[in-house]
Amino acid sequence: MKENSKIYAKSGDLLISEPFLQDENFVRSVVLLCENNSNGAFGLVLNKLSILKLGELIEGLSFMDCDVYVGGPVEQNTLHYIYYGEQMLEGSISLGNNLWWGGDFKQLETKLINQEVDLAKIRFFIGYSGWSEGQLEGEIDENTWIVSAYEDSESLLFASPDELWKIILKNMGGEYQFMANYPIDPRLN
Repeated sequence: MKENSKIYAKSGDLLISEPFLQDENFVRSVVLLCENNSNGAFGLVLNKLSILKLGELIEGLSFMDCDVYVGGPVEQNTLHYIYYGEQMLEGSISLGNNLWWGGDFKQLETKLINQEVDLAKIRFFIGYSGWSEGQLEGEIDENTWIVSAYEDSESLLFASPDELWKIILKNMGGEYQFMANYPIDPRLN
């Protein structure tokens, strides 16, 4: 990254797609930014439910009827997870506000088998959203993304996927509250 380049968003921030974004991967998306540094950025779309269940993806967890979300269009053959609360896995990365990203999967698998995980506080994703060096900052400059910090990880991040985009914008207040009611296609207004 160039010396005078700025990082506009940090790990743990939310990226809310602008109301009229037509990219099918990110229409009305809320992305949790997990990493943003001089090499690029990595995030997970929080509100795009897949048709898969965790038990269909992991052989040892075939009994799990847990939802899996589409984290983004990149490497959809990978599994990622976030959870809320105390750190329960070695290697998890804190995103702030009691939110954790990743960690030792074998440890998680054992905890799931032993029913030691509150499934209401963990979310699984296939794939991820990624940006190369400076790409995310460029998209923020072009107003593709609205950057938001948040205080209540549990209620915002684990809200209904159908309503999450609207809920976050409404909670931001001001002009964002009005954006929450914009139609997807402005010609329908």
